[in-house]
Amino acid sequence: MDIFTILSLIGGLALFLYGMDLMGDSLKKLAGGKLESILASLTSARWKGFLLGLVVTAIIQSSSATTVMLVGFVNSGIMKLSQTISIIMGANIGTTVTAWLLSTADIKGTATLIKLFKPESFTPILAAIGVVMCMMAKDDKKRNTATILIGFAVLMFGMETMSASVEGLRDNETFIKLLTMFSNPVAGILAGTIFTAIIQSSSASVGVLQALSLSCVIPFSTALPVILGQNIGTTITPIISSISGNTDSKRVALTCLYIKMIGVIVIAGLFYLLHYFLDFGFMTMRASAFDIAVVHTLFNILSTIILIPFSSLFEKLAIKTINGKKDEQERDVFATLDERFLNMPGFAVEKCKELVYDMANIAMDTFKKSTALMEDFNHAQFKEVEELEASIDKYEDKTSSYLVKIAANQMSSKDSKEVTELLHCIGDIERISDHALNIAEAAKEIYDKKITFSEKATADLRVITEAVSEILSLSIQALAHNDLEAAKSVEPLEQVIDRLKRVIKNGHISRLRQGDCTMELGFILSDLLTNYERISDHCSNIAVCVIELAHDSFGAHEYLSHVKEDGEEFSSMYASYKQKYYVE
Repeated sequence: MDIFTILSLIGGLALFLYGMDLMGDSLKKLAGGKLESILASLTSARWKGFLLGLVVTAIIQSSSATTVMLVGFVNSGIMKLSQTISIIMGANIGTTVTAWLLSTADIKGTATLIKLFKPESFTPILAAIGVVMCMMAKDDKKRNTATILIGFAVLMFGMETMSASVEGLRDNETFIKLLTMFSNPVAGILAGTIFTAIIQSSSASVGVLQALSLSCVIPFSTALPVILGQNIGTTITPIISSISGNTDSKRVALTCLYIKMIGVIVIAGLFYLLHYFLDFGFMTMRASAFDIAVVHTLFNILSTIILIPFSSLFEKLAIKTINGKKDEQERDVFATLDERFLNMPGFAVEKCKELVYDMANIAMDTFKKSTALMEDFNHAQFKEVEELEASIDKYEDKTSSYLVKIAANQMSSKDSKEVTELLHCIGDIERISDHALNIAEAAKEIYDKKITFSEKATADLRVITEAVSEILSLSIQALAHNDLEAAKSVEPLEQVIDRLKRVIKNGHISRLRQGDCTMELGFILSDLLTNYERISDHCSNIAVCVIELAHDSFGAHEYLSHVKEDGEEFSSMYASYKQKYYVE
């Protein structure tokens, strides 16, 4: 083997791993966070978990990616340890799909129909289709589909390159001796474990073995223990991922390791015991790429059948191994902003949305408690308002920072736009809570100075309070449910609130001239009205964000100008709200 052969082998391996990574990433993007959401919402039913683990892993073609998801779900409190075990077992079978796809490289025959199923025949076609689609695609769905085709073509080309580069090793004595050494079960399992741990993918590791089998004589005696080791080596990814996690997330990774290790020990023990007594003749025969796919699948199916009845014991074993309280501490509301989810942008954005909705509801609660202080002030509720406003500041800091991290990753244009809109909405919600606190402070000033508004001013404030409460409800409903009807109702009401501010101010000036109000109360009233009006402005911004996201066209100023000029619907809603919130 010369330097050029080694470079060809390295290049083939690089293309193979890149193609697999490209295909897996595109499959996840195409799913748009739905697969992760389905897993996260799983009930405790064992069979559902098994089937979901199998299907999700077969789609994304990586059991490591599935188990890393589970580590993140458990770490953030979305799932429990007991729910993950059946999913892990399903993932072990789902990951075998890649080996079957790669086994097509071993198809032999000269008939035209058979030739069409050979990778060298169909992968150039897939690559050409993928490139044309990628160049012409205007939406993410088509672009991701194209990238899947290109990724698969690159993967198969890399496999063929590896196979061609090692063809000269067929009669190499040193290489033959090396293969003979791996025929020892312990050495073979160890080699498979180490190699797979390095590249962190059993699918890729099995693919490399299949590529070698196309050009070199790899006997079953070597292939079997290496495949067993590959199944253990793939657990390194969830183990590394769990290092920074809590106790339960570490237990998930350990459970994954235990399932693989015990499965290998049981299957290898039974097989080699039978081989000792029966002397299986096929052990000296050449293992083809198809045979390797069969062995890989059979191992995972048999070990799952044997071990799935003992699922609860794996949970107990993991808990026994890693001591710690079942619930180490009260769950952090921001635990769902897990760094592991950054590789799943669609799912990460969904988790941020949930926190933004929570944040909006807290802002609504802050406003209601603040305005209640205008009627009946008490220090305990004032302190509660301060605490709510402080919690919203924390929401803004944590969620915004996480959204910025998501934005640094590759994602679909839809996810990218949602990140931008959420960042805008977070800023508006935080400002709403600031204005709510200002209202509470105005109520405190009135209480401390022992002054009161006139009956008319009090009645006017109740009207504008109700109007702002409704606009807050509408904007939150629009944000939480993508309710376009609610979003369209916000701007007419915002215009009515602007009008209320002017009318109430003018009424105060009239009372001031008549001596019914004081300048001091006038300053407080002016501040209150400004805060009410600013809250409605921020509600308008949120509604515009919802409409922008739905139509993917309007800018804020363009939309506001459009709805006001487009007369009939806007005028009708404006007139309705004007009548509902009328002051003289």
